[in-house]
Amino acid sequence: MPEYIVSVDIGTQGCKAALFNENLQRAAVSFVPLEVCSPKVGVAWQEPEKIYEGFLTAIRQLLADSDVSPEKIAVVGIDGQMAGIMGVDPAGEAVTVYDSWLDTRCSPYVEHMKEQDGKKVAQITGAPVSFTHGPKILWLKHEKPELYKKVCKFVTIGAYITGRITGLQDEALFFDHTGMQYSGFGDNLRLEWSDTLLDRFDVEKNKMARILSPFEVVGGITSSFAAVSGLVQGTPVIAGCGDTAASIYGAEVLETGALLDCAGTASVLCSKADTYTPDTTDQVITLMRAPEKRQWYPMAYINGGGLCVRWGRDQLSGSTYEALEKEAAVVPPGSDGLYCIPHFAGRVLPYHPDLRGSFTGISWNHTRGHLYRSILEGIAYEYAFYLSILKKMYPAYGFQKLYTMGGGAKSRLFGQIKADVLGVDVSVCKEVDTALRGTARIAAKAVGILQEEKAEQKCQGICIRSNKENSVEYAKMTEGYLRLLEKLEAFYGSHMAY
Repeated sequence: MPEYIVSVDIGTQGCKAALFNENLQRAAVSFVPLEVCSPKVGVAWQEPEKIYEGFLTAIRQLLADSDVSPEKIAVVGIDGQMAGIMGVDPAGEAVTVYDSWLDTRCSPYVEHMKEQDGKKVAQITGAPVSFTHGPKILWLKHEKPELYKKVCKFVTIGAYITGRITGLQDEALFFDHTGMQYSGFGDNLRLEWSDTLLDRFDVEKNKMARILSPFEVVGGITSSFAAVSGLVQGTPVIAGCGDTAASIYGAEVLETGALLDCAGTASVLCSKADTYTPDTTDQVITLMRAPEKRQWYPMAYINGGGLCVRWGRDQLSGSTYEALEKEAAVVPPGSDGLYCIPHFAGRVLPYHPDLRGSFTGISWNHTRGHLYRSILEGIAYEYAFYLSILKKMYPAYGFQKLYTMGGGAKSRLFGQIKADVLGVDVSVCKEVDTALRGTARIAAKAVGILQEEKAEQKCQGICIRSNKENSVEYAKMTEGYLRLLEKLEAFYGSHMAY
């Protein structure tokens, strides 16, 4: 009887694949790096064919490194980047490149949607207008009209790969419901496309794919993909979901009113709620529908926050994370007055696309350790701002605990900074890369092979305590950070400073 699950996470920087048994224990893993084409600031895309090739290679490596027979694989699940979008033809073949969530060329159309009725968009979709599907679709429609005409359906990268390996075409192409808040035109509460928004922005409804639950089985592996991958023809494939949704679901730690830090390519702070409460006032918090329909993940993120940390590693004398962390650990909280603004590609939430990263307050006494620590602190200060909005939206929630996962969760110093800035205790998830596990969990439930889930501890316990003395200093620094942001947003809004 088939008892294994193949789970694949299509991220910005690479394609990861893992093999899990019915108890969600990982049996094998593979990774293939992916390339982001970014010839200049504000331009970022990925080639769908190269993503497919990376996906295929990851599957082959996974099977080659495992002693599990493909006949024992019961289901395949895929998660992928969420805020980017692409167009496909009736056969499910790529018409456009994958317009990455890091690409900001759609800025004029963000402004257009906000001016037309940004509050209405936020109310219906659950998210403020930003560099997401709606403006990207409008950019294609007005800047590349011939390409736009060729698009049969707009899909996410995960749905594209899923459709390709199962042979989905035309009306069978789909859009999973965890991406509704990024869609620009979707009614997130009713799980349908909004005629009001589509008509307002003159987008054809027939170009929008059917909306599915991540748990739905959309088809089976085709004979052609079976021949090149090693998987068995007909193996069920689920709709899957967005990578952030999969990460949160896979962590299995987020109770209502707690916080979760997804410290990956983007820096995401989220919580869990039981009601649909869109942020129409501040338009900072994005309300993501969880894989299970009656739950919500209110969240905000720094566009490429994790890339800022990597930039620090690469540019500060080519050092390693470990060496830089040692140097930063002896720097006092607040980095002796040094601020880093971590919005290297513009601020997404709230929407300030012209803002750029900076270091402010540099003195002769500042060292490489100060610079690196200030990057980590800048991300935490932005999180403090997000938390202040969450507290206004959900006054009954405690927000006293933060779980952390992703590559950044491996850093004890980063965890301590977040604990001190936010004034919460931090638990580090045992498995920091939880998207694969989340997708495997969805897939196993979809085909009924998941054994009874045990209430096991998914984190190492409270391992980082908030330091009250440090929190007092960080409260002052956070206030200064927000004042500095106001000044810089005004400056970049009136000057072509880059």
